[in-house]
This record gives sequence, C-alpha cells and structure tokens, in this order.
Amino acid sequence: MVIKIIMAKLKIPSTQAIRFIKSQNIDFKAYFYKYVEHGGTSESAKQLNINEHRIVKTLILESDNLKSFIVLMNGDYEVSLKRLGRILGSKNVKLMEPKQAEHKTGYRVGGTSPFGCRTKMKIFLQKDITDLETIIINGGQRGFLIEIKTKDLINLLNPEIIDAKIETLPE
Repeated sequence: MVIKIIMAKLKIPSTQAIRFIKSQNIDFKAYFYKYVEHGGTSESAKQLNINEHRIVKTLILESDNLKSFIVLMNGDYEVSLKRLGRILGSKNVKLMEPKQAEHKTGYRVGGTSPFGCRTKMKIFLQKDITDLETIIINGGQRGFLIEIKTKDLINLLNPEIIDAKIETLPE
C-alpha cells in the first residue's frame, strides 16, 4: 500500500474513512488544507491548486421515499434537486439538516466522507465523475482530502450512476 503525504510533518488522521480505505488495501494520497467555514470545494481547490472538477463533494440528502442517501458530485457542479427527484420518483428532495447529517454519518459537516459512515445509505454518483482517472474526496475530517482511483471508489461503494448536475458559472 502506498500512502503519500503532500504536506510535510502532517500525520494522516485515523478517521472512519481512512480505517475503511486501509482495510480494503486501497492506495491513496493525502492532502491537507486550511479549512474555511462555507469555503467548499472552491476553497480547497484554490489552496491545493487542483482543478475543482476533480474534487468530489459528499452530500447527505433526504426524500419522501429515501429517508437518507448520499450524492457524490463534482465540486464545480451543484445538484439539481428537481432532476434528482425525477430520478428517485420523489416530489420532496432536500439536503439533510447538518445535525441530522452528522448523526447519520458520524462526520462533521465539511468533513463528510462516503466511506465508513455510521448509517448505511444508498449512494448516487454523478456520471461525469466516471470520466476521471482519479478523484479527490474528503478523508473524514475538515481540511483533509484523499486522492484515490475512480474505479476504486466505484468498486468500494457500488453507487448508482446518475446525471443530476447543474453546471455553475465561474465567478
């Protein structure tokens, strides 16, 4: 197993996500950045000088027919709740309240990873992510991202591939 730490002198945290990734013998690279409240993927992309499209955000949502589920979305896209509702056959789709999302996942909002969540949830993956050889995703702690092969993400999580994006315009 190869583990690379991008910033010297920072120890890889032992998060639920990292324990899960290591238990599956998945290679990863660790990235650390200064967490900024409400900074999102644009902030981490800027600090790490990484294309925001490669950073995958983990969103915890709920609907009237799925009490909780995960959507993995490219950092430079937003989720179309209407399109997602049509995919799910649900009239009411929304982001879960932060406290409830933290309880379901075991992670603080801003540090949510799809790996090692406290509650097993259905996972949906934006289809554009499948075009990337590697992705960068939260490692289970604010200010901590990991890079893994996209095929490993798919093999580990077995997500349903969807198209529920809204492309955001650059500022």
